[in-house]
Amino acid sequence: MNKNDLIQLLKNCGAIKFGRFVLTSGAISDYYIDIKKASTNPQILKKIAKIMAEYSKGYEIIAGLELGAIPLVVALSLEAEIPYVIIRKEKREHGTGKQIEGEDIKGKKVLLIEDVTTSGGSVIKSVQILRENKAIIDEVLVVVDRESGAETKLKGVDVSLIPLISISDILKNG
Repeated sequence: MNKNDLIQLLKNCGAIKFGRFVLTSGAISDYYIDIKKASTNPQILKKIAKIMAEYSKGYEIIAGLELGAIPLVVALSLEAEIPYVIIRKEKREHGTGKQIEGEDIKGKKVLLIEDVTTSGGSVIKSVQILRENKAIIDEVLVVVDRESGAETKLKGVDVSLIPLISISDILKNG
């Protein structure tokens, strides 16, 4: 499956929307990428996981921040047969008080998964949490990069951003 096929899948399921949208960052955008529309469709989720699996070789753990990345992480885990962890946005105040659910990541090579990146704020937070827990992280795999600063921010912390597609790919594709 190539980039154009993936873009067509996202368009067909309504994951790519045009209009006026307020993003998480507070910025206004003419388009919105709703990967949850794709990741809640089993056929599309399976195809995205197959593509992502090509990038997962050599990793011991897959990680994702709740909520958007979790279906992608689970599907990739099943496809690539690699265990996964879930990063909580906030540390639990009860029970075990963990911020990372799943097995111990200390000293393990972790691939971070994200649905959409914009400015990079949430991926940087996830990288920091993983590193605080002694994970080895050098790459973030994202379905769509909005090309709004995430790649530069990640380079600043020695992490590469690997987008399956970018917003320029989508806009070029019409």
